[in-house]
Amino acid sequence: MSTSANFFEKVYQVARQIPYGKVTTYGAIAKAIGAAKSARMVGYAMNGAGEREDVPAHRVVNRKGVLTGKHHFSGTNLMQQLLESEGVQVKDNQIQNFQEVLWEPEILSE
Repeated sequence: MSTSANFFEKVYQVARQIPYGKVTTYGAIAKAIGAAKSARMVGYAMNGAGEREDVPAHRVVNRKGVLTGKHHFSGTNLMQQLLESEGVQVKDNQIQNFQEVLWEPEILSE
């Protein structure tokens, strides 16, 4: 397995733990897998997760609660619709109750 594939799998492992109705950030996932400065790489991993039903990519947003990955979902507002169906309030691509729904992942151990 290549280094990037291993990195992506760690990202997906954390993303699978995000509870229903909660969100986390690219940076929080990067920190959890021991790559704190790799939030952008987490974003790349999540871009490819849209086709994977086992990874709730719609629950990963930027550090300000903005749906920056929404253009990677099919349909116009699929990311927002998925979040709203879980009770997350979204307005103008921004999560309204961000601090209430923010989930911090635990650090993965090797």
